[in-house]
Amino acid sequence: MVLTTALVSPAQAQTAAEAAIGEKSFVAQAVRKVGPAVVRIDTEKTVTRRAPDPFYDEPFLRDFFGGLPRQPQEELLRGQGSGFIIDQTGNILTNAHVVNGADRVVVTLKDGRSFDAIVEGVDDVTDLAVVKIDDSDDTLPTAALGNSDLVDVGDWAIAVGNPLGLDNTVTLGIVSTLKRSSSSVGIPGKRLEFIQTDAAINPGNSGGPLVNQNGEVIGINTAIRADAMGIGFAIPINKAKEIKDRLALGESIAHPYIGVQIATFTPDMARRNNEDINAGMYLPEVDGVLIIRVLEGTPAAEAGLRRGDVIVAIDDAPVRNADDLQLRVEDTKIGDTLQLDIRRGDRAQVVQVKTAELQDQS
Repeated sequence: MVLTTALVSPAQAQTAAEAAIGEKSFVAQAVRKVGPAVVRIDTEKTVTRRAPDPFYDEPFLRDFFGGLPRQPQEELLRGQGSGFIIDQTGNILTNAHVVNGADRVVVTLKDGRSFDAIVEGVDDVTDLAVVKIDDSDDTLPTAALGNSDLVDVGDWAIAVGNPLGLDNTVTLGIVSTLKRSSSSVGIPGKRLEFIQTDAAINPGNSGGPLVNQNGEVIGINTAIRADAMGIGFAIPINKAKEIKDRLALGESIAHPYIGVQIATFTPDMARRNNEDINAGMYLPEVDGVLIIRVLEGTPAAEAGLRRGDVIVAIDDAPVRNADDLQLRVEDTKIGDTLQLDIRRGDRAQVVQVKTAELQDQS
């Protein structure tokens, strides 16, 4: 029996390889495009705490030696998340909560190379950050950014990242809904409308890309709900496009605010309040946004807004819920004047409020 080996030309080999790729699923092809640009982000942060001391739990000893100071104790906290390279200069998009406050950030590429990274900019309100690595010797792989405005419910959604410390993990699902408000998923301090997906997103996935079937990034995965079984959330990539260049320059992102705590309000809620003989105030039976609290020293306080006021319109456009009001304020510029139509008890009033810049609360 004679064994022979067929010689294959380079052109034939390339054709065979292209044919093999063509037979792969769209998921494999999408991951092939974006996968090399997805990175693992490890962080370290040192915190100082007062160590518990059983000595001070004994009342007699605590009273007798109460003047002795407790010794502070340092603790090293480690965290992990994901990110993806967006340009050849080494800029990487990730979540703010992945890197904010870190003393050291280490980025590891899929090919195993590791770099100490610099946090260039962080915006807590949108939970976005840009970190940078310096790779002067090689060409960095980059992820193609898509257009999240073109995403529809039912589109394929591919999450790539390092969930639970498991590097280079891919999960597949669909887009479940769009414009899911931050307050509805339990983080009212943010100003975001999320892409919701049933692709698994777990701790460690945070900051990694959510990709469409063409391998384009449509969102930044955010593991924000420990109890979110079977659903995940992603920040639309177009929101990141708006501010990524400014974050890369170290600029802070200005967010307008007026200084009220609010809740969606309905006539039925007003009726239940007004029928309660122990209710502290009469509330108008209208649709709108109820002011629960006015913060001191804010534009709302200066304008004379009060707890119990119901905002029914901004600049003559009706306001139906708290998320609507928050996004309308976010769409203004610092120093813009808003005309608020309010109901205070049984009276209608118009209040002028000038927006100010929301200060960092961290």
